[in-house]
Amino acid sequence: MPEPLYLALDQGGQSTRAVLFDPSGTAVARGRVAVGQSCPDATAVEQDAEELAESLRTAIAQVLGAVGTEARMRIAAAGLATQRSSTVCWDTRTGAALSPVLSWQDRRAAALMRAYEDRAPLIAKRTGLRLSPHYGAPKMRWCLDHLPAVKAAQKAGHLAMGPLASFLAFRTLTPRALIVDPANAARTLLWGRERQDWDSELLDIFGIPWETLPACVPTCHSFGAVPAGGAFVPLTVLTGDQAAALYCGGAPRTDTIYINIGTGAFLQRPLQRWPADPGRLLWSAATRGGGRDLDVLEGTVNGAGAALTWGSEALAYPELAGDCDRLLADRDPRPLFLNAVGGLGSPYWRPDGPVRFEGDGTKAAKAAAIIESVVFLIQENIEALCAAAGPCAALVVTGGLATSDGLCQALADTSGILVRRPAEHEATARGLAFLAAGCPGDWPTGGGDVFHATANAPLRERHERWRMLMPASVDG
Repeated sequence: MPEPLYLALDQGGQSTRAVLFDPSGTAVARGRVAVGQSCPDATAVEQDAEELAESLRTAIAQVLGAVGTEARMRIAAAGLATQRSSTVCWDTRTGAALSPVLSWQDRRAAALMRAYEDRAPLIAKRTGLRLSPHYGAPKMRWCLDHLPAVKAAQKAGHLAMGPLASFLAFRTLTPRALIVDPANAARTLLWGRERQDWDSELLDIFGIPWETLPACVPTCHSFGAVPAGGAFVPLTVLTGDQAAALYCGGAPRTDTIYINIGTGAFLQRPLQRWPADPGRLLWSAATRGGGRDLDVLEGTVNGAGAALTWGSEALAYPELAGDCDRLLADRDPRPLFLNAVGGLGSPYWRPDGPVRFEGDGTKAAKAAAIIESVVFLIQENIEALCAAAGPCAALVVTGGLATSDGLCQALADTSGILVRRPAEHEATARGLAFLAAGCPGDWPTGGGDVFHATANAPLRERHERWRMLMPASVDG
């Protein structure tokens, strides 16, 4: 009997990817479509919702075009993962977008946060998150307050609002479905941990009408069918990009911290039980349903790839991201970079903060300092995760920036912890394939590289100086 294939659809900040996997977790075909992003002002980061919907169709067509008819007929199931916290409004009659996609990086609703500050403890207790403009509810509130098309659709009774995952599912599936999974719903500040559904008190706080939101369903579910070259593939997985990445090598381990480094860096520690003191970290619902409930403790770095993009523009160094290894190997004296690009995530939690160099150096030295700042911010979160949930045995590092040997080695040297890098860098896509395949017990880890900690005294000394400067800058 021919082996089944699994279609993984990953909509990210810079591109939409479609990857076809066999039962061994090996990619047999890939499609990729670049997508745009705009920044209308210093706090706004948005994408064209119609472009993202079209990019998903194009990526599917690309991957199907790379295989023959026989392979297409073997596609047993599909999974879709999207950027969590990214939010959009649309018309339920036509599916047309009524707003841009407000990216997870978007902070345009920061001024609204003052109105909710007295409810922050309740919001944290119900959701496991901090009150932040990065999440969905403030963005939905902003759209209701500022976009005439959204106001008109609400008044007429045909408005839908919610995570990007819900919009793409609505636009892609046959028949149309207005649904959301736990990983994406939990990033709205409206989904209650105990209820496992929209929380009426949280909806009242933000003034979000229940009837405009998608229905909450499990991670693995019969969502509908994805049109695929004249056939229809069952969509059986809907989740967030970071939640899917956890499953790249199979079932996640509780003694491991999983770090996915792209535009931002997200650190996840699977939990056996909720820690007595989570500190300044977040709770996330990774998966729900089918006996596969998994919670994670999470840390967030906003300025990872986004900081390198900032540096390539500020330093007029367009090849910065591709030069990571050479820059980190350079021994010239380098400054420190105080990195609040995109706002400060955990453990600082400020929508703004310092974005500047401390000290001077050549263009290359400054570029290296930016890369190191990503490592240092990740290290702050590693220490917080270990303090809350105990020591960890390894770091599993995936994502676009994880392709840099120098960055992985710097992370091992700074943390003193073994770093593993899977051979398949498309962690979100491979994790989707694992879930779509029914979480097989014999799923291969996929091999990869291992980085052992070395005694890198200059790096650790720079980290200590950086650590002393960051809190002073933030608090000041």
